[in-house]
Amino acid sequence: MLLLAVESSGLVASVALMSDDVLMGEFTTNFKKTHSQTLLPMLDEMVRMVGVELKDVDAIVVSKGPGSFTGLRIGAATAKGLGLALDKPLIGVPTVDAIAYNLFGTDKVICPLMDARRNQVYTGLYTFGSGGFKVLRGQEAVSIEAVVQRLEEMGKPVIFLGDGVPVYRDFIEAHLQTPHEYAPAHLSRQRAGALAAIGKLYWEAGRSESAAELRPEYLRLSQAERERMEREKQAETSGQTEGRLRS
Repeated sequence: MLLLAVESSGLVASVALMSDDVLMGEFTTNFKKTHSQTLLPMLDEMVRMVGVELKDVDAIVVSKGPGSFTGLRIGAATAKGLGLALDKPLIGVPTVDAIAYNLFGTDKVICPLMDARRNQVYTGLYTFGSGGFKVLRGQEAVSIEAVVQRLEEMGKPVIFLGDGVPVYRDFIEAHLQTPHEYAPAHLSRQRAGALAAIGKLYWEAGRSESAAELRPEYLRLSQAERERMEREKQAETSGQTEGRLRS
């Protein structure tokens, strides 16, 4: 089994090739370049270095959201394009689940934090037990206050990771009394290697779809969509006010 993984849900751009239980190659950057500039050159270089042809890939694993709207669209377009061209199935994995999988084996509660702006984060709660990877609470978009309150109520040791940590660390330190710590740099962001590893579990469970079926999961409206709805709401309110004045 050979899996290709594509990760572009945030600032990180990452691709990986996994053959059975061997991570053959992983190429990751965390720099301010658009994913349209980085993903395909990284993929070409990785394939060249490990000597694998893309036609030999069994499936393509892609981070399907939440995350950056632009990043997710680029990643989905890349994966769908390859899937259609190579006639390969796709495996869409929730972004926050894949981030949590970086901390395989810990008995602590894993709390990924992706900065969603407007004082919100994309997050979920996870752990590992005798049954393997466990989703305690699926990914969602909530306020950082709600996250801290929930963890305080659970009262179990927590590990935070994700690009939301530097944004909200001061708030966490000021308000969370439950024992907690932060993942080190090499495990704290999205990685295509972790995406491929959890994608393998999906593949073995028969959870794949065609390139045409894959859809990103944004969890909330984009800023442009929110602004459009606000303008429409204001226009509707203005129209109703004018109608009352005329009557």
